[in-house]
Amino acid sequence: MRILIPVALAVFLLDQATKYLVVHVLRLDQRLAIDVWPPFFNLRMAWNEGINFGLAAGGGATRWVLIAVALAISAWVIVWVMRSGRRRKPSVLVAAGLLVGGAIGNVVDRLLYGAVADFINMSCCGIRNPYAFNVADVAIFLGAVGLVFLIEGREKTP
Repeated sequence: MRILIPVALAVFLLDQATKYLVVHVLRLDQRLAIDVWPPFFNLRMAWNEGINFGLAAGGGATRWVLIAVALAISAWVIVWVMRSGRRRKPSVLVAAGLLVGGAIGNVVDRLLYGAVADFINMSCCGIRNPYAFNVADVAIFLGAVGLVFLIEGREKTP
């Protein structure tokens, strides 16, 4: 827990600070787009009411279901890590912290705004990416991938 909680807190604070900067200082919610380093890095405001890429967006009830799911997954990851005690590698604790911090960051968005504030847009090599994401999304992705590949005791196939 000495690693998971500080990592989760750092991710949460970085996520919320970047969202505050983009929404309230840069007013991206009104400007909608800021080209920073086209096409590689741009700011594009998107309010995501669903899960990844806006899937399952459906309004009021969906918001609360997604909040409950994110909190349940975060709690399960924390309990799982606590039960395993000192047997977990530090890299697994970092991955768990990334996932939990990102999930809580997006939960706070849903509570404050009714949707997740996505704003990072990256394109490359002639391919235009129409989607936006945020720091929490990156942390959740890295944490989930880390947990899949770093957990101990996986069965090996011959």
